[in-house]
Parts: sequence; C-alpha cells; structure tokens
Amino acid sequence: MSDNLEQDLKQLIISTLDLEDIHSDDIDSEAPLFGEGLGLDSIDALELGLAVSKQYDVKIDADDEATRRHFASVRALADLIREHG
Repeated sequence: MSDNLEQDLKQLIISTLDLEDIHSDDIDSEAPLFGEGLGLDSIDALELGLAVSKQYDVKIDADDEATRRHFASVRALADLIREHG
C-alpha cells in the first residue's frame, strides 16, 4: 500500500541525493534505506535529514536512537512525518 507521502519522500530522496537512473517506482517503501537496501551512507543520512526537516517541518535529532528507526525505510519516515504533522 503506497500513498502520496511515500511517493513524495521517494522523489525527495532521489532529488536531494542526486540519485541517477533511479525512479520512485524503483524504491520499495519497506526496503532499508541504508546498507543492503538503497545503499545510502551517513553523509546521505545528514543530507536527507536536513531535506526532510525543511520540507515537512519535522525536528530530527541525529543523536536520538529513535531517529535511526525512523530512517529505516520510506514507510518509517512517512510514519514519523504523519506523527508530527
């Protein structure tokens, strides 16, 4: 089940991180964003965190353990935004 927020987040990931040859349909909403999933790294996490914070007015604390869970997948990130929206 996908929704507009998840699609918007996928587009934000692609544009923020300049991911070439990747389309939003290529990103599974439940797949990991880091490691074996999309393969993002810690620098990507910082850039994405800043973009999400600006776009959705969500405060993201890089030192909070919960942040790691929220950035686990597109779906988890969408849930975070819904909670604070």
